[in-house]
Amino acid sequence: MSDYDVIVIGAGPGGYVSAIRAAQLGKKTAIVEKEFLGGVCLNIGCIPSKSLLKNAEVAHLLREGGKDFGFKIEGLQLDYAAALKRSRQVSNRLTKGVGFLMKKNEIDVHMGTAKFETSDTLLVTGEDGSTRTLKAKDIVIATGASVMNIPGVEIDGAQVLSYREAILQDELPKSVIIVGGGAIGLEFATIWNSYGVDVTLVEMLPNIAPLEDEEVSAELTKALTKRGINVMNGTKVESIKRLKTKVKVAVSAPNGEETLEAAQVLMAIGFKPNSAGLDLEEIGVSLTKNGAIEVDERMATNIAGVWAIGDVTGKLMLAHVASAMGIICAENIAGVETTTLNYQMMPRATYSQPQVASFGLTEQQAQDQGFEVKVGRFPFQANGKALGLHDYAGWVKLIVDARYGEILGAHMIGPEVTELLPELTLAQMMELTTGEIGRNVHAHPTLSEALMEAAHAAEGHAIHI
Repeated sequence: MSDYDVIVIGAGPGGYVSAIRAAQLGKKTAIVEKEFLGGVCLNIGCIPSKSLLKNAEVAHLLREGGKDFGFKIEGLQLDYAAALKRSRQVSNRLTKGVGFLMKKNEIDVHMGTAKFETSDTLLVTGEDGSTRTLKAKDIVIATGASVMNIPGVEIDGAQVLSYREAILQDELPKSVIIVGGGAIGLEFATIWNSYGVDVTLVEMLPNIAPLEDEEVSAELTKALTKRGINVMNGTKVESIKRLKTKVKVAVSAPNGEETLEAAQVLMAIGFKPNSAGLDLEEIGVSLTKNGAIEVDERMATNIAGVWAIGDVTGKLMLAHVASAMGIICAENIAGVETTTLNYQMMPRATYSQPQVASFGLTEQQAQDQGFEVKVGRFPFQANGKALGLHDYAGWVKLIVDARYGEILGAHMIGPEVTELLPELTLAQMMELTTGEIGRNVHAHPTLSEALMEAAHAAEGHAIHI
């Protein structure tokens, strides 16, 4: 038996960050991981997908942008396998970095699957079947989430894919139907469409990017349609049938039932918490109906010494939120000063083309909560840097409390808007007003000027519109 102060189960962006912070605070720390350091995000998720998206951006420019930029390419050949290879190199570099950080912070790494024997004792089973027992005063569960699927649909990894198979395949499908218009579906739609794949995007809810402001969803639908992506909102998948050379998808659309055909189908309808298999019921940890682990603002469960962070809590399934939760959890375990999280104000980013970024309340949500709302807007079409980039679709929209001038939310669609979020989330956290943002001098020409201009607009004295 090995004794520790803290054991973290899961080495994704929440788990490994929590382990590092615990070690920094003087705790003897171990981490248990069943597959790979860095978790889904670094290995087969958000990191390699951003690499593929960059390759896709270049591919789209070479295929479609020659007229505007003054070049012509005859016999253009695009090697998607090379794009995949680069994405794996990016991923491997970062995962090796996580291994280095474990050694640097003297964190013991145990590869295997963990389950609770008691609230302070874990049984870890390695791939070879060997077992070991680990014990700690505090145990942090950071096991993430796994793919949801439509009942009766089999993900075979060849014709019907999850994100895992999609991000690792080195050949492009001739055509694809993407089921789900959230972040993963939108990003793969962007990648495949950029290489000339025939893409149909099916979303059951009235809008793609259904958690975003309705105006953002409408603008994104228009942009994707312009790129040649077939967007089917309000469309439910009834069945998926695999044939020898294609897949048939029966859907109920607003105009009636129809059958779609493609070489592959990507299932991207969401995720469910990975709480099964830990024997949590044996120690009495409280779960929600969907299997999420219930935690308080400290990240503590109802069982003393057992904590949970990240996707497994179902709070907000985003890597950066998991990391923030992990740090707060470690600090609460160590008894040092820390903070709490307002999940509604966490930044959200989708790396489609155009990009989508947001946080906080939508205009409708703010009105429903009784706020007197004023809105500041600024289009990228009036931004010099965006025009110079030839990437000027979209806008910035600020939702503001008319009484105090504080930001209630921001919703952006356009060039690199995911990089513009931190100024606004920091302003909201520090209770700055749009008047103060507008007075902050922004370098010219930059995309960030759109934030300043939207802030001026909220104050009633827009300059460039």
